[in-house]
Amino acid sequence: MFGGLYLLWLAYKSFRSGASSQDIDANELAGERRTALGYARRGYIIQMTNPKAALAWIAIISLGPAPNAPLWVAGVIVGGTFILSVAIHLLYALAFSTPTMSVSTGARRGIQGALGAFFGFAGLRLLTDRG
Repeated sequence: MFGGLYLLWLAYKSFRSGASSQDIDANELAGERRTALGYARRGYIIQMTNPKAALAWIAIISLGPAPNAPLWVAGVIVGGTFILSVAIHLLYALAFSTPTMSVSTGARRGIQGALGAFFGFAGLRLLTDRG
């Protein structure tokens, strides 16, 4: 039930963001200029306190090892998801730091609306699932 409500909350936030007339303004963070390590630390803290990441881990682990699986299976799951997470976040950083990414700011409303529809559908499905 919690997962469905959470997805409906994400749908609401996506629709609200898509309906906003304000464009996203990508400025440097307030305060003094940070080093690469400072930005990495900040990103790590944000990711580790992100509830979506926690829900993703719960989903991964629920599909993971069987009750009698050896310990190395859990290590492979944790190590593999760590490597995948670092790789995808590096790709995000590269993709969203390019000048061509400015094209997506014009499509922001449509993207937010599509995400809202997806989250809303998934949330309602979870709430109405009788299984």
